[in-house]
Amino acid sequence: MSGIDKPKGIALGWHRLRTRYAFECPWFRVREDLVRWPDGRTGPYTYIEGVSAVWIVPVTTDGDVILIRQFRYTMDDWCWEVPAGGFHDFDGSPMELARNELAEETGGTSDDWHYIGSFRPGNSIIDAIYHIALARDVRLDRDVEREPSEIIEVHPVPVERAMGMARSGEIADGHSVLALLRCEPYLNSEE
Repeated sequence: MSGIDKPKGIALGWHRLRTRYAFECPWFRVREDLVRWPDGRTGPYTYIEGVSAVWIVPVTTDGDVILIRQFRYTMDDWCWEVPAGGFHDFDGSPMELARNELAEETGGTSDDWHYIGSFRPGNSIIDAIYHIALARDVRLDRDVEREPSEIIEVHPVPVERAMGMARSGEIADGHSVLALLRCEPYLNSEE
């Protein structure tokens, strides 16, 4: 969680007068700053201080993308996604977290990892930075040790099918769709 004193905002004339946290949990906290804007008016500015996370696009040795179908209590539905996980209980690099999450959620391992980049999930409401990793030549050869809340099915699907699901809305999780689209140039190449 950032907690940064907003040095760029200060340079632009923003002044934080005080901060309070309306809610906190391991994954995020709701921060409300009382600010004075450059024009002199004051008011609340509320946003989420989020925990960074990583989304993994795993590709098997046969060239299939490993998707997961996970029951999400939030949505009360099954959702298509790529494996992902947050730094709320992990102290390491995005690539180390990616390796752990791939193993935990799918039983997959790989020796061919690529950091694709990062993205911001909602510039106006959350300060987290999320990462995307590509794992090639994934082997589903480990026992799965999921968190108690994780009800997951593992589905290797052809690249064309995975990309079609991302484009059609069948994969409705925006972070998973973005991860797939950002990895697309590498999915059918030897780069």
